[in-house]
Amino acid sequence: MKNFILRRLLQTLPMLLFASFIIFMLFAKTPGDFIDGNITLTAARAAELKAIYGLDQPLFTRYLHWLGQLLTGDLGFSLQYQIPVSQLLNQYIWNSFLLASIALVFYWGIGLAVGIASAIKPNSLFDHLVSVLVFAAMSFPTFFLCLLLIKWFAVDLHWLPVGGMTNTGTDATGWAYVTQVAAHLVLPVLALVMLQAGSLTRYFRASMLDVVKMDFIRTARAKGLRERTVILKHAMRNALLPIITLLGFELPGLFSGAIITEKVFNWPGAGHIQIDSLAARDYPVLMGFTMFLAVLTILGNLIADVLYAWADPRIRVRS
Repeated sequence: MKNFILRRLLQTLPMLLFASFIIFMLFAKTPGDFIDGNITLTAARAAELKAIYGLDQPLFTRYLHWLGQLLTGDLGFSLQYQIPVSQLLNQYIWNSFLLASIALVFYWGIGLAVGIASAIKPNSLFDHLVSVLVFAAMSFPTFFLCLLLIKWFAVDLHWLPVGGMTNTGTDATGWAYVTQVAAHLVLPVLALVMLQAGSLTRYFRASMLDVVKMDFIRTARAKGLRERTVILKHAMRNALLPIITLLGFELPGLFSGAIITEKVFNWPGAGHIQIDSLAARDYPVLMGFTMFLAVLTILGNLIADVLYAWADPRIRVRS
């Protein structure tokens, strides 16, 4: 296992270097920047600012400078907010993590339970009903579903707040603050669960159906084991192996923020920062944040590979 992990770690180094090059070139070659987009600046002042921020240097020199900053943990400096990118993200990224992690627990739990239940009784009334509900939820555009939830639960019924993270002008602390945040979380979490649980349910169902048809499941039933033992101890354990790969992709999603959902519900998360930075052409923020997500993606894949190899020793033999 140690050799397997070491090989995977060594493979990530050129991937990270290549990702940094692609990310930098993608934004560096995009026409315009924050300074060019500011029409209030004179030509002389714009040239002075570009010299200050190093935007007048050759492209490869700028890349090497940015790469050197990354190696020291410096994600760059925001031209719009005039603070380091790492400090800016630290103000908002944990709000996205809170929203995404709570939603993840719910839609993974629902997807796992409903998917397995549908696979146990395929083509039953329950299975058909789940399929209809799944495709109905997945067919809603994100912004329309969010607005619909706001109209029903906030505008018509007045059960939940419209948006934001806390009540306007509040100075609540302690348990009162936690209660406000929890109330504001309900609608965005519900929207994310409705949008994500469907695809996971279908994936879990398909994986479980493949496993229950295998010989070792028929052998377990032939031994007289209880159906619950066959499903939970034998079938589900093997059905979860392919799903470990999916779990690796959830790591960057916990921090990237649900851009449309956060914008509609005015949730102060990373999605807000991405949209505002894109509108202002604040490329240092977008480059630093995209590189951060690239690192999380590669790290998530590495964790998934290690977990898969731990769960199935045959992977270590073949790798």
